[in-house]
Amino acid sequence: MHKPYTRRTSPDGSQTIRRAVQFSFLALNLWIGVEFYLFIRQFEVPGAAFRERPPGVEGWLPIAGLLNLKAFLTSGEIPLIHPAAMVLIGAFLAMSLLLRRSFCGWVCPVGTFSEQLWKLGRQTFRRTWSLPRWLDLTLRPLKYLLLAFFGFAAVMMPAEAIDAFMRTPYGALADVKMLDFFRNLSIVSAIVLAILILGSVFIKNLWCRYLCPYGALTGIVALLSPLRITRVPDKCIDCAKCAHACPSDLPVDKLIQIRSAECVGCLECVSSCPAEGALDLRAFARRRISPLVMAAGVCAIFLIAAGLAQATGHWQSPIPAAFYAKWIPMIQSLSH
Repeated sequence: MHKPYTRRTSPDGSQTIRRAVQFSFLALNLWIGVEFYLFIRQFEVPGAAFRERPPGVEGWLPIAGLLNLKAFLTSGEIPLIHPAAMVLIGAFLAMSLLLRRSFCGWVCPVGTFSEQLWKLGRQTFRRTWSLPRWLDLTLRPLKYLLLAFFGFAAVMMPAEAIDAFMRTPYGALADVKMLDFFRNLSIVSAIVLAILILGSVFIKNLWCRYLCPYGALTGIVALLSPLRITRVPDKCIDCAKCAHACPSDLPVDKLIQIRSAECVGCLECVSSCPAEGALDLRAFARRRISPLVMAAGVCAIFLIAAGLAQATGHWQSPIPAAFYAKWIPMIQSLSH
């Protein structure tokens, strides 16, 4: 017999709000990508229109951001090259500390694309698939091993070495090298990318769950967050809809609080719960946090970080156009 309960009188609107935030950041990234491509083309095509480099492209340089963050913490000086990478990774970590792993669930364009892939798969095939538990548990540590590799490299490099590396053509043009990688995909890279995209149609958040070191880092930081998905057993009707909705396959229906580093704060479980007051995102297990507060917090952290960096002159890399004009035509020959 099911417990008596009060049915939600209306949807909480969390997914509509989250999608608005997700697609806003996705649109921002697409605009940055187009502007950055046109910026590079002016050094490849004679007579191309002049374009400013969009500093936001450094959000796609997590390793540079991690190295610069380490240099800043040890030297107290903000690096000149790729400062926006450091600012953005700092903002994303702040989101994770205050608002769980919200960068992954609300901001990251790769996470948004991955989510749309598995939802497309669910609509097409009426379901998604999960790997066998033994294989799932075997693969999940991979992203932490990748994080450990990059973290070890950052820890071992002194601030002076990081600064020297960033000033080399390879370091200064890391963003150009990144775009060039996708513009000139090798057969092996194209096959791996195709496998990840196709696999994400059938398995929820394949890249995010098993391979993304950025997600591993934000997940670790999110363990310190005061926010938790909290279940009230007396109001729960044990329908397990929350567990079924969770993109990370967490047993939401069996726990009082979700403390896992895999929780991305997407509120899918809360949105699916039919019982009023049975499941909510709460701060310190007491105060309910509404989806609007979550959205406002994510956007505020991003805008404040970017705004302060611009106001203090720590947003744009001071690389002259002559440097790009010299090295971009030779980009494929650059190596570290």
